Amino acid sequence: MRFRDRRYNSRIMSLSAGTKLGPYEIQAPLGAGGMGEVYRARDTRLERTVAVKVLPDHLSCDPESRQRFEREARTISSLNHPHICALYDIGTQDGIDFLVMEYLEGQTLADRLQRGALPVEEVLEIGIEIADALDKAHRQGIVHRDLKPSNIMLTKSGAKLMDFGLAKPVQAAFIASASAGTPTLSNWLTVEGTIVGTFQYMAPEQLEGKEADARSDIFAFGALLYEMGTGRAAFTAKSKASLIAAILSSQPPAVSTFEPMTPPALDWAIRTCLAKNPDERWQCFRDIVLELKWIATGGSERERWVTRPHQYRVLAAFAATTVIAIAAVLYLLWMSMQPRSRDTTRFVMQLPAGHSLVVPDLDAPALDLSPDGRYLA
Repeated sequence: MRFRDRRYNSRIMSLSAGTKLGPYEIQAPLGAGGMGEVYRARDTRLERTVAVKVLPDHLSCDPESRQRFEREARTISSLNHPHICALYDIGTQDGIDFLVMEYLEGQTLADRLQRGALPVEEVLEIGIEIADALDKAHRQGIVHRDLKPSNIMLTKSGAKLMDFGLAKPVQAAFIASASAGTPTLSNWLTVEGTIVGTFQYMAPEQLEGKEADARSDIFAFGALLYEMGTGRAAFTAKSKASLIAAILSSQPPAVSTFEPMTPPALDWAIRTCLAKNPDERWQCFRDIVLELKWIATGGSERERWVTRPHQYRVLAAFAATTVIAIAAVLYLLWMSMQPRSRDTTRFVMQLPAGHSLVVPDLDAPALDLSPDGRYLA
């Protein structure tokens, strides 16, 4: 497992091998980030390897923050999903607050993207797994708010969504549609004027400090799909100010600009995720999962022939006519190259007495035939 963010590689780990936090014995550091330090550890009770995340001081020192964090941690621990890194336990010892999580082996999506874009099949496979995980989280009232490649682990059993450190529960109820069965968020997640998350994957409403709901995760997911499909970030700039301006006002080039074999339906799905207005995005991850599965089964290609048969019939007729015309021209050229048979004309001419067809002095014929065979001189 590689719980690391390169921005924090120089940070010194504070716990040494052999340190115990409750029943968990620290073995080695795995990485560090803004939400704490992560270690590989051994659960001495169950004899299994786990990942222990030590929380930063700003969460540990404030009693109100600790209570809120524990409440949210209990909520996140209920997210039982094959593509979400499981949270096993929370605890505190000697003033150190920590989380105990599932230990994963593999590489982060960020590490994989350093080698370039992923094949379309992998983009769809990973996209479906992460979208399904986020659908589960949203249905249980949890929004991630920090979706990015370094928070996704690629393992033998599939992609795993990690680090709900910035996740926030939705306090309002979900209003389920009786017909569609799709929950609708009826309340907001962030207090107006605050910015939480990673700039490059944040939705416009987050950057403006406005109210943000679960559709902010959908924007980040669109940026994630775009980066998987192209090998480059959807939004880039030389400064944070210009990056924010790009996210607020510009659209990245279509994925097919860089990868021509990208299905048009995938291009459209990503562009819908990246809509500036939350109302114009997908409204829930369940719909995204269904769309990506449809694309993965070749639905977008079939749709072209089913929904636009007239255009393709015209194209097929034009192609057939062109083939016939070319065949006709080739036949005429072939015929023109064949030797032509000439008609034979026979006639009998009675010469007057004393006349001959041979010139006596020259011993040559006294007649001459014109080149076209029509005249006799």
